[in-house]
Amino acid sequence: MNELDHYAVKYRRHLLESVVPFWLNHSLDPEYGGYFTCLDREGKVYDTRKYIWLQGRAVWMFSKLYNEVEPREEWLAAARSIIRFVRRHGRDAEGRYYFSLTREGLPSAFQRKPYAAVFVTLGLLEYAKAEGGLEYLREAEDLFERIREWIARPELLGRPRLAGQVPVSQMADVMVVSSMALELYAATGKACYKDVMRECIRGAMRHCAPEKRVLIENVSPDGGRLDSPEGRLVCPGHSCEVSWFLLRMLDHHPDPAIERTVLDAIEGALEFGWDGEHEGLYHFMDIDGRPPLPLEWSMKLWWPHTEAIHALVLAYLRTREDRFLRWLERVDSYSFRRFADPDFGEWFGYCDREGRVTHNAKGNSYKGFFHVPRFLLLSAEAIERSWR
Repeated sequence: MNELDHYAVKYRRHLLESVVPFWLNHSLDPEYGGYFTCLDREGKVYDTRKYIWLQGRAVWMFSKLYNEVEPREEWLAAARSIIRFVRRHGRDAEGRYYFSLTREGLPSAFQRKPYAAVFVTLGLLEYAKAEGGLEYLREAEDLFERIREWIARPELLGRPRLAGQVPVSQMADVMVVSSMALELYAATGKACYKDVMRECIRGAMRHCAPEKRVLIENVSPDGGRLDSPEGRLVCPGHSCEVSWFLLRMLDHHPDPAIERTVLDAIEGALEFGWDGEHEGLYHFMDIDGRPPLPLEWSMKLWWPHTEAIHALVLAYLRTREDRFLRWLERVDSYSFRRFADPDFGEWFGYCDREGRVTHNAKGNSYKGFFHVPRFLLLSAEAIERSWR
């Protein structure tokens, strides 16, 4: 038993008594399949469009619950309904995934980015363990290769290379490839996915800014700094999220020096990104203290805090260093005070700088059944594994 025991109990209870029931009771579409993400505080649907990247995330989450918590038929049925809807309606004739569909499944928008396909891949992998089998696993492997090609050649998704465009490495791309490689290796044991992890570790390290101990969102392909607002952009929550993926990949490719850098990046993201006056993590910051371009830079969003909590849980279990325990207590307290809704369940997503809720909704085109339940489940499981 250890200092994190009460967090494991708290997170598992909150997951099963507050978060999962909210989505299970309000979001599923029994008529057309899939699930609604645009839910107000009480769980009422205010937009029936279905967003593919959130559909894929929900397949992963419901399947994960079925595979690792308890084989409840209602969780498997939810995953089955959503993955069938996605496979039936989610792609165009060339296999590119839409960003959103109508309730019935008609295409309504392309984002021309690979991220919808990323989360479909993850959903396929976890669903394959629950019920789908080899067909879904092979589909995920094929889609992974297509996604890597789309990242390398964005013109395949309708994003032409322009004469004034600066070559860039985006940390988001490194992270999503990392997430898929970890899951693919766990599902198949193939060495090629361990090789991809090694590439991702090297790629993520090119985003490291040692003077502030944070990860920068955009750098040149060789890791050089870009002299632009995009090249100075830091998302503290994203730094934490990438860092915990790196810790998982370092289990497969141990490197003490890189591990120290990653652990310091978790603390550095919090020290750099924490609002000393009102608490909470800023959404975006400029590493040089210049004006960030995103107008919502000073807002406090749910997902950076969930990623910080999970990164801190993993960092503390790995090191037993008090710095991570102190930060965990701080971030956890803020998050549950500001975002968790004790009356109707789940979390609000958006607060202003002072911590006041700005959007009286539990989901939209970016928030669905993923970040909150993922951190709760993975954090509880990590703490419980440390007991053995």
